[in-house]
Amino acid sequence: MNFKYRWKNGSPPNRDKAAGEGNLLDESQFETAEDQQLAENMARKQLNVPLQPADANNPPLPQAVPQKEG
Repeated sequence: MNFKYRWKNGSPPNRDKAAGEGNLLDESQFETAEDQQLAENMARKQLNVPLQPADANNPPLPQAVPQKEG
C-alpha cells in the first residue's frame, strides 16, 4: 500500500522505531501544524503503532516560576 506523504528518512521506519519517534513524516511538505498532525496520525495507523495524544508537546507539569533575585 502506497502512502501519499514523504517519510522523514525516505522510507517507512520499522514499528519499534516508529513508536519512539516524534515525527515520522517530512515536515517541509505541510503548511500548518494541524495538517502535519493529521498526516502523522494516518502514518501511525498505517504502521499500527500508538497515536500521539493531542497534548504530546505540552509538559505534564507547569513550569516553575523563576524566583526574583534581590
